[in-house]
Amino acid sequence: MLTIFRRTFSSHPYRVALAITWLTLIFSLPNSFQIISDYIGFLFVGIIGAIFANSTGAGGGVVFVPFFNQIDMQNSAIIATSFAIQCCGMTAGALTWHYHRQSLLADDNASTGKTGGDSDQWLYVNKGLLITIPFSILGILTAQFALSEYTQQMQTSLHVAFGVFSILLAIAIFGSIPLLNRQKSAINLLPIDMILLGIIAFFGGVITAWLSVGVGELIAVYLILRGFNVTSAIALAVILSAFTVWSAIFNHLFITQAIYWNILLFAGAGAIIGGVIAKRVVLYFCVVKLKLFFATWVFIMGTVGLIT
Repeated sequence: MLTIFRRTFSSHPYRVALAITWLTLIFSLPNSFQIISDYIGFLFVGIIGAIFANSTGAGGGVVFVPFFNQIDMQNSAIIATSFAIQCCGMTAGALTWHYHRQSLLADDNASTGKTGGDSDQWLYVNKGLLITIPFSILGILTAQFALSEYTQQMQTSLHVAFGVFSILLAIAIFGSIPLLNRQKSAINLLPIDMILLGIIAFFGGVITAWLSVGVGELIAVYLILRGFNVTSAIALAVILSAFTVWSAIFNHLFITQAIYWNILLFAGAGAIIGGVIAKRVVLYFCVVKLKLFFATWVFIMGTVGLIT
């Protein structure tokens, strides 16, 4: 892991500049050393959550929601703060996956003089994003505004709703694992795929508004079940999740105003680190083992949420 961290950050001076800016912001606060002492642990929570999120396509809420629930944060603060942290981590992850795709395309062009090779498995991604992003945003805004009362009711029993969704999600991930070793991947979306992706993205957006997790992993699971390349499916889900959480954050900034800013300051920084590292984790470790570990984690967290 240290090797991954060093390779990821050593060749990018702008990341050093970002770290300096973050440190400057912290030490400009009153009682900065006390704040660091109280909240430094959330830096590691952000890293872990973002690695999970950006290496599987699920939102970081699968880590943040149960953790924040265990430290007795209010439900509204859990959802708002989770969204804010994901704006940091999913954006970092989305940019990292985008540059990875561009690198694959450049390598193929350099070796063959035309599109082909590994980049073929990413051909559907742009079209998939054009379909899923608008429907996911529509779903999340529908839940936040048109169904605001119902959304508030759902969040009053957050641990139960999160537990049920997590268990169902874990079962779906376990079911997709045998399909990860297909020899040949699909590369084109069929008309039925476009319809189903739109439907899943809309209802995934609604669920994400309730739980701060949902649309990314639902889309990733569908694409894997359909036979698309696992890495490109995860990348699409991460980029989709980044757009989704940004569309949701304005409600929490200006209406609920429930973001816990000190936690965001540390967990958000950790999420940026985790979002950058996650791509290398996916490419370095066995995808099957990652999925198995992640599904087990989600199942355990869902079960704990139901019994506590």
